[in-house]
Amino acid sequence: QVQLVESGGGLMQAGGSLRLSCAASGRTFSSYTMGWFRQAPGKEREFVAAIRKSGGLTFHADSVKGRFTISRDNAKNTVYLQMNSLKPEDTGVYYCAAGSGTYKSPASYDYWGPGTQVTVSS
Repeated sequence: QVQLVESGGGLMQAGGSLRLSCAASGRTFSSYTMGWFRQAPGKEREFVAAIRKSGGLTFHADSVKGRFTISRDNAKNTVYLQMNSLKPEDTGVYYCAAGSGTYKSPASYDYWGPGTQVTVSS
């Protein structure tokens, strides 16, 4: 069992930066692929970024490449999402998730945090 809690969301002007954190409980954090997803009002949840168990392999959605960076610290049971050059279209609830398999598919993730709101104003 893994419990996840996100933090770091908030209101930011376009062009600004935010760093999201996701703290995990449990001893098996390092055995999971960790992902970040987001959901805007009226839209489906979409993949943002993922990082494999050891942290050596990362994936980012085309819409955030070059602006967002996922990382993890297995000693601290924490995964991060550094978000730079924020745009209004980045607005949404951001969720972290733990799982295995296909990193882009929400169905591959077994555990989810409650989410943190990110709002980017123009």
